[in-house]
Order: sequence, then C-alpha cells, then structure tokens
Amino acid sequence: MPELKDDKAYIKRLLLIALPMMVQNGISNFVNLLDNLMIGQVGTNALSGVAIANQLIFVFYLVIFGATAGVGIFTAQYKGKGDDDGIRYTFRFKIVFNTIISSLCILILAFLSPYLINLFLLGEGNPADAAETLVIGVDYMHIILISLIPIGLSQAYAGTLRDLGATKVPMYSSLCAIFVNLVGNYILIYGHLGLPAMGAAGAAIATVISRFVELAILIIYTGKHADLFPFIRGAFKDFKVPMDLAFKFFFKALPLMANETLWSLGMTTINQCYSYRSLDAVAAFNIESTLWNLMGVAFIAMGEAVGIMMGHILGSGELAEAKEKANKMRWVTVLCGIVFAVIMVCISPFFPLLYNTSDEIRAMASGFILIAAVTMPFCAYTHASYFIMRSGGNTIITVIFDSVYTWVVTVTLAYILSRFTNIDILWLVGIIRSLEFIKCIIAFFFVRSGIWVRNIVK
Repeated sequence: MPELKDDKAYIKRLLLIALPMMVQNGISNFVNLLDNLMIGQVGTNALSGVAIANQLIFVFYLVIFGATAGVGIFTAQYKGKGDDDGIRYTFRFKIVFNTIISSLCILILAFLSPYLINLFLLGEGNPADAAETLVIGVDYMHIILISLIPIGLSQAYAGTLRDLGATKVPMYSSLCAIFVNLVGNYILIYGHLGLPAMGAAGAAIATVISRFVELAILIIYTGKHADLFPFIRGAFKDFKVPMDLAFKFFFKALPLMANETLWSLGMTTINQCYSYRSLDAVAAFNIESTLWNLMGVAFIAMGEAVGIMMGHILGSGELAEAKEKANKMRWVTVLCGIVFAVIMVCISPFFPLLYNTSDEIRAMASGFILIAAVTMPFCAYTHASYFIMRSGGNTIITVIFDSVYTWVVTVTLAYILSRFTNIDILWLVGIIRSLEFIKCIIAFFFVRSGIWVRNIVK
C-alpha cells in the first residue's frame, strides 16, 4: 500500500467530507433494512414485488445521479476556483434538467411498469405467486412515482452542497426524512393509530411523504444560510444560465447521465438473468442487496469524497498534486471495503434468518452474501477509480470504463450463462461478480495514465 503518513491533513479533509455521507447512507440503508424486514413479514411475494419495483426505481436514481454529477464536475472545480457565479449557474441548470428528467421517467414508468416488472417473473416458480407479485409491484410503483420530482429537486440541492464539501446539511435532511419514513412504515404497513394495514402500498406512501420532507428541509436551510452558501443569493431571481455554459453543462452531463442509465440498466438486466433461472433468486437478492448497501456505505462514501477532492484540486490548477494524491486515496477506499467485507462474511449465515421466508431462499441469500463479500474490495477499488476519472471531466473514458464494460462483458456473459447453460445459480453469480477483478486492472492503467487530469473551468 502506498505510504500515507505524509498526507494526514489531506486524509483528515477527506474524512470530513466522507464521514457525513457515511453516516447518512449508513442510517438510510439501516432503515431500508428495517423496511425490508417489515415488508418481509407481510410475505415473500410482497418482498419480491417491492424489490422488483425498487430495481426499476434504481435506474431512475442513477439517471438523476448521472445528470447531477455531470454538472457537479463544474461545481467542484468552480469551488476550487472560488467562482460563486459559476456555482449558481450549475445549480440552476440542475434544477431545470432534473425536473425534466423526473417528469419523463414518471411518464415512462407509469405506462410500462406492468410489462417491466413481469420481465422478472418469467423464471421457474408458482404462477399464482408470480401474479400476486406483479400486482403488488405495480401498485407500489404507481404510488412511488409521486416522489420522483421531489427526488430530482433534492438531488439538485444536495448534490450542489456535496460538491462544495458541505456534506452535513444533506446528511441532516436525509436523517429527518429517514425518521419520517420509518415511522410512516410502522403505521401504514401494519395499520396502527386507527389506520388500515396497507402492506407494501403503505411503505410506498411513507416513502413519498419522506421525500417531500427531505426537499423542504434542504430548501429552507440553504435559503436561510446564504452566508455559508452564497450561490443561493439570487439563484431564483434571475433564473437563467448563459447559453455557452448551458451547452457545456449539458454536453458534460449527457455522457455521464447516459453512462449511469446504461450501467443501471445493465445491472437490472443482469438481475433479470438471475431471476430467469429462479424466482427465488429475486427474494434472495433483495436480502443480499440490503446487507450489501449497508456494508458498502464506507467505501461508497469514501470514493465519492475522493472524487470531490480531486475536483477541488483540479479546479485550483494543482494538476500534478491531483495525480499524486489520487492513487493514495484509492487505497483508503479499498481498506474500507476489506473491513466491511470481513463483517459480511461473519454474519452471512445469520442475516437471512431475520426474514420470514423459506429455508431455500435463506440458504441462497447466504451464498449471495459470501460472494458479495469476496468481491467487495475489488468493487471499492473500481468505485474510487470511477470518481477519480470523472473528476477531470473526461467522460469518454468514464463511459468506456463503466457502462461499456458492463454491457459488452458482464451482461453478455450473464445472458449466455443464464439462457444456454444449466450452471447452478450460485456459480452463475460468482462468475459474474468475479469479473470485477478484470475491471480493477483496467482502472489501474486508466488512472495511472493521467488522461483524466484536466482543469475545465480555467
């Protein structure tokens, strides 16, 4: 591991950015765990229906993330340059762009959700269970669509604050929303305080309410602290972005948005390949992914923090320093992945026992958790590498590294193995997850080449 003892100030700054995101994501995913347990008590079909609907919403999240992150490259570098007007222009663009994207996704998912959810129900299993899962998934989806525009606007606010290094405010707003969601789930899923038990639909309603709460907190706090966030002064008074900048933002955001869209669709397709082999895999993967999301908060937040800091350094014009620090900070992210991978291995036999489902699904979920734990350090390495490459605005290598690799290599192999072989589902998942090692090799050469080291706001 590269020597890090001479970089204490740098690491301290990195942790100040990353720790609030870790806390936010950790609590959020812990509440998601409780949500899953609550829904899981309703039954396996409810668990599967919600899991499939959330897999499709996951695509929307990453589309919004890509759009916000693409413009956020400029925000971070404007921060390094000390240009408040530039930051204000990126914020306005995010508001408009995210609202348009959210509206389009609502229309698409409102009409196509029955067809899309049914794609996950074509594998071996009970047709009656598949039919019930479809109904639950569609009902859940139609309610959750109400939250898409608030999510898009919250990302515009929270993404801008994170790019500035102010990660505590999004953390507080998210924690409040999480509390509202948890209480709402308890009341609406099971029917407390005189309200009817609504099952999965109740979980969707609670989520929608929590998203509006999160947005309200971000708007009020940012507006009342203009001294800390000067970009908000006049942000809505003269709501325009210079045309030349708007084109720069759009053409930088478009490849990253396309990348996140293609990558998320690729992961959704891979999960559909797994479900094609067994409907039980849908529930088992929901159990595994819930634990993965909880254990992965450290390396995910650290990787994003590395990207933010690289943006600040590049924006200030210290290009040589950016290349030097990038490789060292990547190993900090990998260390986080190793620590939590060990924890996953230790709890893999016990975690699935929390769910009200069959022994077969629990055993399958334990196998999936072990596979995920083994590959977590490699995912941490590629995750940090992705944000490093993105920080300089070189979206072409980012797309090649992420979505092109996913579709050309991972999706292709998953489709072939699921359709044309009888390989056991655990071996299938293990082979597909092991491809992350090849991606690590590609990441090593991309980052070391320095092709990503650019200042785009000078």
